[in-house]
Amino acid sequence: MKRFLAIAFWIVVMGIPLQGRTSPSGRKTPAAPKRPTAAKIHVYSNLVNVLFTVTNKKHQLITNLHRNDFRVFEDGKLQKISFFSRETNLPLRIGILLDTSNSVRQRLHFEKEAAIDFLQEVLRPGQDEAFVVGFDAEVQLIQNYTDNLGRLASAIRSLQAGGATALYDAIYYACKQKMMYFPPPQPYLRRVLIVLSDGRDNQSKHTREEALAMAQNQQVEATIYAISTNRSGMPSRGDRVLKQLASQTGGRAFFPLEASDLSGAFARIARDLRSQYSLAYYSTNTSHNGAFRTIKIVPRIKGLRVHAKPGYFAVAR
Repeated sequence: MKRFLAIAFWIVVMGIPLQGRTSPSGRKTPAAPKRPTAAKIHVYSNLVNVLFTVTNKKHQLITNLHRNDFRVFEDGKLQKISFFSRETNLPLRIGILLDTSNSVRQRLHFEKEAAIDFLQEVLRPGQDEAFVVGFDAEVQLIQNYTDNLGRLASAIRSLQAGGATALYDAIYYACKQKMMYFPPPQPYLRRVLIVLSDGRDNQSKHTREEALAMAQNQQVEATIYAISTNRSGMPSRGDRVLKQLASQTGGRAFFPLEASDLSGAFARIARDLRSQYSLAYYSTNTSHNGAFRTIKIVPRIKGLRVHAKPGYFAVAR
């Protein structure tokens, strides 16, 4: 009896399947009943990550501040800063979104070369990765995540102009398919979208609000840096769209007047990424209703300005 129990114990521990076994007499033993499939467990985290930069009255970046130099509020309620880093060295996940519609045909070459130069300056092989999306009437993933600069450059140079503009679809796709992580990654990843477009969407299935909400989703937290391809010298509706997308995600919008000025815009983005602070707190609001929550980071030193996303959409149950 003891020997039988020992054999049975090892069968259970080692996971030896019982079904389909043949007895010494040649008869098959009855198949063991299947175990019920384990239910999926969803873990809801109240950890909120915020990336931000700080400037003084002269618009100069300030990079020598500490955790105690800031207070953070969510929906007006003071939160405890649990994590803080200065001049963060956290890994980057970069999406290059290039408008290839007919409206940018004459400037596409300069944009592609400027984007390649940017990646060569910013991307750290073995730590950072980037992907490339081209969009006109449709959205196409040209190169998936990689730290190989040669592949990224080849993908960018392969883009051809033509068609309408599906800007919102491109942002929605990049955020949902390439930047959504759940649970949040550890260590925390900095997720950045570089969008080159005139901002004049005329083809998307998704609305501007849907694209922005996806970027602000707690599982995405993407910062949008927009570079306008409008060279008219006159403010346009598209420029206002790009400003909104950038400001509502903690990024910035740039409006170079000449194609040759693109490198300057990319250089300023690179400086921002090297001068970011990162803080995280556990929200005191434990509900998960998908509502938008405002965030305000207040420096204790007068005369400083914080550039950060204004809030996020909490993950709904």
